[in-house]
Amino acid sequence: MTVHFPFQNSYVALPDSFFARVAPTPVAAPRLIKLNRPLAVQLGLDPDLLETPEGAAILAGKTVPEGADPIAMAYAGHQFGHFVPQLGDGRAILLGEVIDREGVRRDIQLKGSGPTPFSRRGDGRAALGPVLREYIVSEAMFALGIPTTRSLAAVVTGEHVIRETALPGAVLTRVASSHIRVGTFQFFAVRRDTEAIRRLADHVIIRHYPELRDAERPYHDLLAAVVARQAELIARWLLVGFIHGVMNTDNSSISGETIDYGPCAFMDAYNPAQVFSSIDEMGRYAYANQPRIALWNLTRFAECLLPLFSDEQEKAVAEAQDILGAFSDQFSAAYQAGLRRKVGLFTMRDGDEALIQDLLDAMAKNQADFTLTFRKLGDAAADDGADVRAQFMEPAAFDEWAGRWRARIAQEPQSAAERQAAMHAVNPMFIPRNHRVEAVIQAAVNDDDYTPFEELVKVLARPYEDQPDYAAYADPPLPDQRVLQTFCGT
Repeated sequence: MTVHFPFQNSYVALPDSFFARVAPTPVAAPRLIKLNRPLAVQLGLDPDLLETPEGAAILAGKTVPEGADPIAMAYAGHQFGHFVPQLGDGRAILLGEVIDREGVRRDIQLKGSGPTPFSRRGDGRAALGPVLREYIVSEAMFALGIPTTRSLAAVVTGEHVIRETALPGAVLTRVASSHIRVGTFQFFAVRRDTEAIRRLADHVIIRHYPELRDAERPYHDLLAAVVARQAELIARWLLVGFIHGVMNTDNSSISGETIDYGPCAFMDAYNPAQVFSSIDEMGRYAYANQPRIALWNLTRFAECLLPLFSDEQEKAVAEAQDILGAFSDQFSAAYQAGLRRKVGLFTMRDGDEALIQDLLDAMAKNQADFTLTFRKLGDAAADDGADVRAQFMEPAAFDEWAGRWRARIAQEPQSAAERQAAMHAVNPMFIPRNHRVEAVIQAAVNDDDYTPFEELVKVLARPYEDQPDYAAYADPPLPDQRVLQTFCGT
């Protein structure tokens, strides 16, 4: 039987300036190393057929399936604050779109599938390590309940790519509700192509915000909707200790999904200034800076939409500023509500924010592990808190805070068991710790051993469960295991 993709492509109906038609470059010897079978089923694909050599050839870009209309999307972007007027998909090719079993339109894209007109002298390929990192982290984010692109498959190509050294080549099949970015709008804004901006905005509304189709001011409402989704998304990042690493405008999705997992990482010890990305030398995209940067990116998006707001520049700017002004309150509301859930508070009272901030300050001062402190705090709702105390260099710092916390939770009617269950439901036990991800990559690259990868993916699929057989995966790194830098996949 032939592998069938039920493509229903819409982006290619936009003008030719939105993309370049380009086929994936065939590879030597594709071999499937991981298929996300549940996601395949959700997309209406046959996982058994995808696991055949024919399926591997499609997922590696060696064969283009029937109905595909492969393109590289055009976009621009601010990279670390510096504007680049043309970026585009330099190592990714969008095969097409399918309607999944929930009626949602999803892009199917190959990352690492060869050069495109936007490659800027790059080879368009991907090394195995970044492909595994994106598969692991994006699927972990999905399991954590955070809007994200997904990973359908990882394939090794049978070829090497040259980076600092020769590395195994690989292709990731990425699934997204779309790959439209702030930078996509910037591509046309810098060219003063207002009609293209309007076409793109109308496409985004139909695809992601259909409730706005009949709005009186659809483009104003589009900006407001994107602002709201980004505020919620960034709050969710902070609540699990996630650091994106490269929050450039070309990595900022209009749909509100997390996209482009390059030098991303999860914190171990809590540190608001934490940076992992090797290219973020000034800490622009540090953990605590992410809300500010999200607003900066949204402001660039708003600038693109100004011609659609009004012919009067001052009026358009004032209207955009009014909409952008909602971000801080929306982010704060989502973040503070999430923090209250993390510490087991079901109601709002004066002093709650200060109480939670005192915990975060003590965690930072005592190098307490972010994930385990909150997870063990759930247990402390029902026991003496010995496990959470152990996260602090000076346990007395926790004891002082815990006294006030216990007095506060005593004002609510929930039992200790109810509070523990509620806290465990929002405080994961397992995250993709950097040292674990690196160990998986090294086993795959050096020994062609994917057993550690399979096990890590399995554990991370159930992040809120205790999983006693895999308890070691919750452990922070030992001093000699710490990963201090992560690297971009290009």
